[in-house]
Amino acid sequence: MRSELVYSAGNQITNRFLLSTVAMNAVRKLHVNSTRVEDTTNQVLSEVAHGNYVQVTMPEIKPTEHIDLLLLPIAS
Repeated sequence: MRSELVYSAGNQITNRFLLSTVAMNAVRKLHVNSTRVEDTTNQVLSEVAHGNYVQVTMPEIKPTEHIDLLLLPIAS
């Protein structure tokens, strides 16, 4: 069942957004037109649960710079 596959894959990649991105990219690369997308997705989630495709890291978030020019003065 897919929910079990998602749960098992979630144990390998705890960030659910990163898990969905990894799964989506892997499905795009591995999908063959003669098979169903559901089967490819199940295969990818199964492989993630077994430890494949988990060498991913979160990108470093750079703080944004404040733009003082866009701050409007308060009207009095």
